[in-house]
Amino acid sequence: MNADIAPTTAPQAAPARHFTIRLSATPRGARLARRLAAEQLHTWGWLYDSDANHTATLLVAELAANAALHGRVRGRDFRLRLTLHPADPALRIEVTDPRPDRRPPTPGDLPAPSPESDSGRGLVLVEALSTHWGTTGNDPYTKTVWCEVALR
Repeated sequence: MNADIAPTTAPQAAPARHFTIRLSATPRGARLARRLAAEQLHTWGWLYDSDANHTATLLVAELAANAALHGRVRGRDFRLRLTLHPADPALRIEVTDPRPDRRPPTPGDLPAPSPESDSGRGLVLVEALSTHWGTTGNDPYTKTVWCEVALR
């Protein structure tokens, strides 16, 4: 009657994985952000030729290019942070730059790019390819533009 019963434990979710690097706020820094993101995703199991890797690196490229172009302050870097949530699996991409005064439009309020313009489509791509995106400013010196993408 008094049998030993093993305690039940809830299955542990795999911990989130993080990758963070500071890069120069230049076109070269933006290219390096894209390449490092592709390498990190490959290391985490999303191979270079996978759709998930291609989508995530495109999102990194757009956010890093915006940081280098619109968020640049001479002598200050931008920060790339990748957070992998393996249980979902989902990737959060954060790019922090030193220009809190230059915020992008809010999600859903992006102006339509001009057909004649060669630029202005980066955040349109971010909005189309990510599940969520936005901007946060936790201090008076930086802003972070982030997006999340499902990796399947």
